Amino acid sequence: MGEHVLAGKSIVLGVTGGIAVYKAAELVRELVKAGASVRVVMTENATRFVSPLTFQVLSGNPVFTDMFKQDVYDINHISLTENVSLMVIAPATANVIGKIASGIADDLLTTTVMAMEQPVLICPAMNSRMYANAVVQGNIKRLVGLGYQFVPPGYGELACKTEGEGRLADLSAIMEGIKRALTPQDLAGQRVLVTAGPTREAIDPVRFISNHSTGKMGYAIAQVASRRGAEVVLVSGPTYLPAPVGVKLIYVSTAGEMRDAVLSWKDWSTVIIKAAAVADYRPSTQAKEKIKKSEEFLQISLERNPDILSEVAKEKGDRVVVGFAMETEALIDQAKKKLKEKNLDLICANDLGEPGAGFAVDTNRISIIDSAGRVEALPLMTKEEVAYHILDRVREVIDDRIRGRKGRD
Repeated sequence: MGEHVLAGKSIVLGVTGGIAVYKAAELVRELVKAGASVRVVMTENATRFVSPLTFQVLSGNPVFTDMFKQDVYDINHISLTENVSLMVIAPATANVIGKIASGIADDLLTTTVMAMEQPVLICPAMNSRMYANAVVQGNIKRLVGLGYQFVPPGYGELACKTEGEGRLADLSAIMEGIKRALTPQDLAGQRVLVTAGPTREAIDPVRFISNHSTGKMGYAIAQVASRRGAEVVLVSGPTYLPAPVGVKLIYVSTAGEMRDAVLSWKDWSTVIIKAAAVADYRPSTQAKEKIKKSEEFLQISLERNPDILSEVAKEKGDRVVVGFAMETEALIDQAKKKLKEKNLDLICANDLGEPGAGFAVDTNRISIIDSAGRVEALPLMTKEEVAYHILDRVREVIDDRIRGRKGRD
């Protein structure tokens, strides 16, 4: 799970003729780095931009360009579809999209697509006016209706020096699209609200009260939930993290702003996961001007911030509500107390004293505690892997409730 989604997977990468071909070479590098086996099929036009040797070196496998050259497989377009997890076409020109939509198979790449029983992920790249053309959009709509998956192009400067929608999606978006295509959509139909990051409570226009949270855990949960098919809204305090792909991101700063955002989306959600490190206190008053350094001691009066988690869980209804407990002592006891007091379904407890489980790192070591008091202690793993475990438990709670309703019926 997590970054291991790609480990051991066999991927066929179709590469068509366009200036974005060079980005496909980097995609091969990333897929191989993630543990996937990649076989590349290039159209004749693609070979005019980048040599097949480049893809051969990066993938460690022969590159296929000619339907009638049978040096490696008896029938290339059939053999390439055997024992394959996914086919990706990046970049995909308007021409190849049109041919696939029309059922035309006149080269090795398109014949491979027609013989492919596994999912096909298409990543368009072309001039913005071509992409907006009604014929191209009609072809894309037809392919989506037939079950083909797409990673939409990005917006920016194109090779023709114009600006618009049509450039090949960023590598991170394509990689996420690939992971999504390889991931069971077991959270489809769920609406997940996630909070992440710290909050900042201003002392004066320059200074604020905050904490060391970077938002990495909450962002990982939001990304994995989206990858598993859920609609996701992420309410984030100040971070430097890139926005998760396919997630609606709402930026806030203070605990009050986070509370307002959470409450505005509460009724929409079916699952709420509060991974943010919300400041417990805020200054009672905020100085309008910068406080000058004068006295040896400065006293700041603090008042409690609203307890967003308690407020949400108090009227949770059928929602699954998950909280976090970060402690430095008596971790499990404190977490169980918080779970009960706040009426949570699950709580994720992690000890700041554990190596690799603190702030600003890519790993975590947590224990997941359910409403019955059962404790599942997880080993040290990446935060993305932790996110999978948390969402597995959320899925179990949802399934238990469905079974319970059926039993009452």
